[in-house]
Amino acid sequence: MNAATRLAALAAGLASPPAALGHGSDAATTSGWSFEPWVVGPLALSLVWFLAGAARLRGRGADAATLGRRTACFLAGWAVLVAALVSPLDAAGAQSFAAHMLEHELLMLAAAPLLVLAAPVGILLWALPHRARAALGRAGHAPAWRRPWRLLSGLAAATTLQAIALWGWHAPSLFALALASSGWHVLQHVSFLVTALLFWHAVWRAPVRGGVGATVGALFFTATISGALGALMAIAKGPWYAAYAALGLTPSGLTPLEDQQLAGLLMWVPGGLVHAGAALWLLARALRAPREAADAA
Repeated sequence: MNAATRLAALAAGLASPPAALGHGSDAATTSGWSFEPWVVGPLALSLVWFLAGAARLRGRGADAATLGRRTACFLAGWAVLVAALVSPLDAAGAQSFAAHMLEHELLMLAAAPLLVLAAPVGILLWALPHRARAALGRAGHAPAWRRPWRLLSGLAAATTLQAIALWGWHAPSLFALALASSGWHVLQHVSFLVTALLFWHAVWRAPVRGGVGATVGALFFTATISGALGALMAIAKGPWYAAYAALGLTPSGLTPLEDQQLAGLLMWVPGGLVHAGAALWLLARALRAPREAADAA
């Protein structure tokens, strides 16, 4: 079965409700949609909070084009989170490692960069009363917060933390914990999303603080380590994860090994394309900057 056929089989099986594992099947409907409170609550709150802040900024005469772009990025990132965590994809991940991998790729490669591009913190603050907004602003500039934030959000630290989360959680022992326990599964998703947010924040902000070379290097390093992990899965001679192997065929008819190989391809190819694309875009922007400055002069 070639890669295109495997992807088609996976897509056909996403609507199948799960049987078990750590995906909160008690909260899943018969259609496969999942409405776990720990997911739906924060998603709903974040959407209402952001829209309230955007509405207040719009009423105060904020630049419409900039606010529109940031709102579009936030809504797109929010929609990807819904697709990954609420749609039948989350339920399908209980029976298919490839579906589970696609869920993680959406979190780290789509939702995280879109949310970072939205720069939502300032908009969220404007939804709050003046006193709360001022207090949080002061707290954000306090040394007790700024020092650890600068460390964690630096390019080297963010890249390292994401790499640790990616490789650590795909170790068979830790992945088995996430499959067996809803609590560990939540922690797995949170760590993937948080480290990806830190990474993409560092990527988009680093060229502003310095040269683009280190940022491009971090992108290619991340593409390499994620691609290497995906390649190992794709060329493996046997399944790594006993819980998925014990389930037998996936709803789309893949064997456990084929399912793992497809998951490896999903990590290997899209991840490489996204990181390489971001690196090329940053390089192109860096090359255009001197010419645009000369034209302006």
